[in-house]
Amino acid sequence: MNRELKNRTAKTLKWNTIDRFSSQLLYAVVGVVLANLLSKEDFGLVGALLVFQAFGILFVDSGFGSSLLRSKEVSERDYSTVFWFNLAVSVSVYAALFFSAPLIAEIFQNDRRLIPLSRVMFLTFILNGLGLVQTTRLMKRMDVKQIAVANMVGLTFSGILGVWLAFSGYGAWALVWQSVALSAIKSGWLWLTGKWRPGLCFSTDTVRRIWRVGFSVFSSSALNTFFLYIYSFVIGAFYNLTSLGVYTQADKWSKMGSASISQVFTASFVPVLAKVQDNGDEFHDYMGKIHRFAAFVVFPVMIGVAVAGAPLFHTLFGHKWDSAIPLFQILTIRGIFLVLTSLYNNYILALGYARRLFIIELVKDGLVVAAVLCTVWYHSVPLLVWGQLGASALTWLAAMAIVSRATGYRTALMLRDLAPYAAAASLAGSAAFATLFLPLHPALLLLCVTTAGGGLYAGISFIFHFPELTELKKRISRSA
Repeated sequence: MNRELKNRTAKTLKWNTIDRFSSQLLYAVVGVVLANLLSKEDFGLVGALLVFQAFGILFVDSGFGSSLLRSKEVSERDYSTVFWFNLAVSVSVYAALFFSAPLIAEIFQNDRRLIPLSRVMFLTFILNGLGLVQTTRLMKRMDVKQIAVANMVGLTFSGILGVWLAFSGYGAWALVWQSVALSAIKSGWLWLTGKWRPGLCFSTDTVRRIWRVGFSVFSSSALNTFFLYIYSFVIGAFYNLTSLGVYTQADKWSKMGSASISQVFTASFVPVLAKVQDNGDEFHDYMGKIHRFAAFVVFPVMIGVAVAGAPLFHTLFGHKWDSAIPLFQILTIRGIFLVLTSLYNNYILALGYARRLFIIELVKDGLVVAAVLCTVWYHSVPLLVWGQLGASALTWLAAMAIVSRATGYRTALMLRDLAPYAAAASLAGSAAFATLFLPLHPALLLLCVTTAGGGLYAGISFIFHFPELTELKKRISRSA
């Protein structure tokens, strides 16, 4: 890979990392305040709406963003066509869900509060639709600085609004208006700072060409989204909204690490992989480096966070959310398999094998259905979550086999890439777990757990000369 592409990759990785982790920090600070101010039922109400919001956003994009991202050449006509298409879909989706609000309320315990909440919450479809092409265009150019700034500005001001509304006693409305404000500010910032404006043109040829790849991505994402939110749907519809609120909190906090890592890798490496997709040896070399780097990061982060679950929750929330702690720990370990499976999907997408994404989704969805059917009858949320973990682990194994066949990168090599980091992180996690028995204040205990686990993992990395440690230093230096 030439020096210019390496430098651009390093700079993209830097800004994506800044974006994700600064965003997660802001999200965490606001989330902690809101979790202490609002009730479990408030989070359950909004958690019910998130099921439909996820599908609405998916339909707005329709896989076109991913298709543009992996294409080698994209014209201004292509960008304009996708913009107008996405805008039309977003308005249509909002209209459909606006009139379906009473039905949504009936599904979730016939709680009529969901009707006005949903009609405001779903405005995010239109607001997000306005910024999709702006975001994709910047990612395509590997110029993600303004995306990072937009996210930070949006999270800051929407967070202030949400906290103020929560303090003022608006309950679930604080979460709804926070979400709407975030979408509006992010899209508005990209339009104010971006130089691109859509042209008054629309090409049906562009729609057909992009749709060929976009449909496969959309189908895969639709299935992924459906089965990702099936647990929220089941808990909200068949259990109660308070249980859904507990699950939503556990799920949200567990995803902060895995989602951030996945998004950094996708935004940083997919454009690069697309550029070398025609060079088999270079693609394999870069694929191996990404795989090992991902293992170097994801295993210690997710295992460490899971071990620190109890002191972390007690430090942030006291004992209000104790019922969410075991769910959080299980879902955090599940995040390892989610990150790796997402990474494998990116390998396939970069090579243009989008239909194989659909196969992976079918495998995963079959496993999720089996897990739900085996556990839902026991009316136990923890058992449902254990089923999620098992289904995700089996999906990872299936995805590894499919990726190996698609790319020619042998399964044995993929496992060998992961093994040293998984072993080192497990050993470090065991040391961290031992500190949990110390009779300390939760904040001090959290510090001890983090220091013990992180220090041992760093020491192992240094002793065994993990090359990713050196590579990480080089990337930071190169991107400075």
